Amino acid sequence: MITFEQIKNNKKINSLIFKGNKYLGVMGYTEHGYAHAQKVSDNAGNILKILEYSEREEELAKIAGYIHDIGNVINRNDHAQSGALMAFRILDNLGMNIDEITDIVSAVGNHDEGTSSVISPISAALILADKSDVRRSRVRNAIDSNSTITPNFLLDIHDRVNYAVTKSDLFVKSGLITLKLEIDPDISPILDYFEIFLSRMMLCRRASDFLNCKFELIINGNKLL
Repeated sequence: MITFEQIKNNKKINSLIFKGNKYLGVMGYTEHGYAHAQKVSDNAGNILKILEYSEREEELAKIAGYIHDIGNVINRNDHAQSGALMAFRILDNLGMNIDEITDIVSAVGNHDEGTSSVISPISAALILADKSDVRRSRVRNAIDSNSTITPNFLLDIHDRVNYAVTKSDLFVKSGLITLKLEIDPDISPILDYFEIFLSRMMLCRRASDFLNCKFELIINGNKLL
């Protein structure tokens, strides 16, 4: 069996993650590098572990989480489908079982909210893990700047919303998945979060439904979904 550690230490995969993140940075996107890949991987695996899926499904979710954004090296548009095709070739060359390859590439190909469908526990876990990764450290302007960050400095709404999130936690238990955020309203009003992330939260609700769980969104102590 191909393990998560083999995937994590694969030079080709890591190069694709690095270069894809670099190119997105040129276009002004938030961080999509190793930190995002690892966080999504950890959370995707943890979701299935807590919900008592098999150890192998947990590991496949971790693999899907780690490689889900490699398609960014080709283009941000349709990166989920590009990444799925790239992942198929890489995993096939590594000798992974075809049934497990299809489980992974179908999840990767369905993780973007513009073209996604929730079609398996692995895809549901990947969606939840990916869309819940909202955090200040993903903002490149804040990382690269030596000056004090102000709302006026973060002109892009995605930067403002991500930078405004001072704490983000995903809680999972049987029957309930909760995304809990702390947002600084002096940097970004909560309404801005819904302006850019409402479709992602609706997708998280569908993913939770697939896993026989309810989905909650709590911002600054208030339940909003």
